[in-house]
Amino acid sequence: MAKLNPKFISLILFALVVIVSAEVIFEEKFEDGWEKRWVKSDWKKDDNTAGEWKHTAGNWSGDANDKGIQTSEDYRFYAISAEFPEFSNKDKTLVFQFSVKHEQKLDCGGGYMKLLSEDVDQTKFGGDTPYSIMFGPDICGYSTKKVHAILTYNGTNHLIKKEVPCETDQLTHVYTFVLRPDATYSILIDNVEKQTGSLYSDWDLLPAKKIKDPSAKKPEDWDDKEYIPDPEDTKPAGYDDIPKEIPDTDAKKPEDWDDEEDGEWTAPTIPNPEYNGEWKPKNIKNPAYKGKWKAPMIDNPEFKDDPELYVFPKLKYVGVELWQVKSGSLFDNVLVSDDPEYAKKLAEETWGKHKDAEKAAFDEAEKKREEEESKDAPAESDAEEEAEDDDNEGDDSDNESKSEETKEAEETKEAEETDAAHDEL
Repeated sequence: MAKLNPKFISLILFALVVIVSAEVIFEEKFEDGWEKRWVKSDWKKDDNTAGEWKHTAGNWSGDANDKGIQTSEDYRFYAISAEFPEFSNKDKTLVFQFSVKHEQKLDCGGGYMKLLSEDVDQTKFGGDTPYSIMFGPDICGYSTKKVHAILTYNGTNHLIKKEVPCETDQLTHVYTFVLRPDATYSILIDNVEKQTGSLYSDWDLLPAKKIKDPSAKKPEDWDDKEYIPDPEDTKPAGYDDIPKEIPDTDAKKPEDWDDEEDGEWTAPTIPNPEYNGEWKPKNIKNPAYKGKWKAPMIDNPEFKDDPELYVFPKLKYVGVELWQVKSGSLFDNVLVSDDPEYAKKLAEETWGKHKDAEKAAFDEAEKKREEEESKDAPAESDAEEEAEDDDNEGDDSDNESKSEETKEAEETKEAEETDAAHDEL
């Protein structure tokens, strides 16, 4: 029997130790029994604006048996949550990960999830429910296409100051937020790091450590002019004799010009290409330049460090709460863990395994959609179009007026509802 390489055995043992030490706080693939773990909120049911969740793999997928939960009704609020054993990330890395697919070609709506702390009445979970972390993509129009990373500190929600663009296509993408005990973080999309930094610099959780000295003043002899006129430069002889305009030598006296009636004809003037404007000496580097003056930085007397700035001591729920103008966002593979490597492995085993097949399914669905649209809109002959134009000409103004009124009403309603949904941010 062949002997195993001792180094190979060591690697296997190390891998097993890593796997065993990784703690999975919560993992949801929305397989059989998922409805027993998740509570659908009654929020917005009284005014009939609560949307229904659908358990599905979507209209295109890499595996029809790999299902998630999808929003199914337009212009609706959605809220659903699941409980897990209370967890503190003190002295641990916190990993929050999930996948989302916007099949509806999302133009305004969220695709984010939340981690909540302490006790929450899940049947009342909604937009006003306090949360600890809100993370994920948000798309609205052309201006908002970013990843939200909102952290709650001392009862106040703080939005990340860095811009993190999100994916905007109609395919599945994995969003990962990693928070470490040294107060650093990483944001990954599809297992690729898109942003990293520190809680101290990228959120306004605490007052700044350093501030400009408010009592400092620029010294009177401080020279902050980078360039100065050359004192040795002289005006060329005859410079001031060059006229600004000169007669147009190509101009000709009009044939119908009458000197007695019109006066003596003179050629019009044109800008003189030799004229360079008022003379000024050329600029040179200022030998006394000290740079732009800046007030010195001093310790901020209002800053008080918090060594547990990164800690969320009573995490207990994960939830989705959002408003959608167009439904079709599908969530899957939710993970709360303390191991970034386990999160990467899970992403590869789910999204990574199916992404190529999903893209092929999407391309096929798009092809069929375009074929159906072309069948439903057959080309008309020029004669038929002209005849229809003549018949309908009298009704055009009325139809356009009604169409405009309907369009304006819909846009007004959509804008009001969208604004309300984004008030929280």
